[in-house]
Amino acid sequence: MSKIKNGLFVVATPIGNLGDMSARAQEILTKVDKIACEDTRVTGKLLSRFSIITPMTVYNDHNAGKIRPGLIADLMHGAAIALVSDAGMPAISDPGYKLIQACINDSIPLTVIPGPNAALTGLVQSGLPTNRFLFQGYLPVKSGARLSELEELSRIPATLVVYESGKRLAKSLADMASVLGDRPAAVARELTKLHEEVRRGSLAELANLYGAELAPRGEIVVVIAPPEAPSLPNELELEAMLAGRLSHLSVKDAASEVAQITQIPRKILYDIAVRLLHEKDGR
Repeated sequence: MSKIKNGLFVVATPIGNLGDMSARAQEILTKVDKIACEDTRVTGKLLSRFSIITPMTVYNDHNAGKIRPGLIADLMHGAAIALVSDAGMPAISDPGYKLIQACINDSIPLTVIPGPNAALTGLVQSGLPTNRFLFQGYLPVKSGARLSELEELSRIPATLVVYESGKRLAKSLADMASVLGDRPAAVARELTKLHEEVRRGSLAELANLYGAELAPRGEIVVVIAPPEAPSLPNELELEAMLAGRLSHLSVKDAASEVAQITQIPRKILYDIAVRLLHEKDGR
């Protein structure tokens, strides 16, 4: 077996279906000196499935500050270490990004082995727009803080992707509906697993649905459609807006003010304003 180069290898692992484990990920986990994982019991099952006997060390939210210096020291001395999470791509809503930052700061070689990710899987399966999206991770646990964060997110013209726990799902959906409005949404859970489920509807419909049921189990991804683009005023409405301003503003200032309100190019509005003045003078 050829020796692997030194450095940190960020390895994506299946989010449910072990058939999604790539051949490259298996090879890396077999060849590295050690595997840094969130929970040795979870990763141990994965390694056993593929007959991988590489030693593991725990690296998670609770011990990252203590463990990270030792991992960096090992890497500086030529070790090859793999970083995995319990499922999916490491560094997404877990402390992995701090280890990655430390490696970059110390010029330690870094390689990412791509693979499954719950946020992207849920986004694609939702059927909602994918051309622009924001991954938020987990919303705050307390409703007040959650409402404030949703208020900030409400102004973003993109599909929103968030993680949520089963016990908070119904209340979180209700908060989303109250702040974001009744946008189309999808709730995806147990993705790639035997009992995979995706429910689609408006935020209010989904809040009522999950509010009437026992809290669901499993990893949950909520995908929310972007806000509807405001309808542009027609030409008669633009003329009325400009005419009212031309009584006390210059053509340039009137066009600039309406452009700021409507997001219509100022040149177009300037030409309309000039035409209105000519028509007025011609009467």
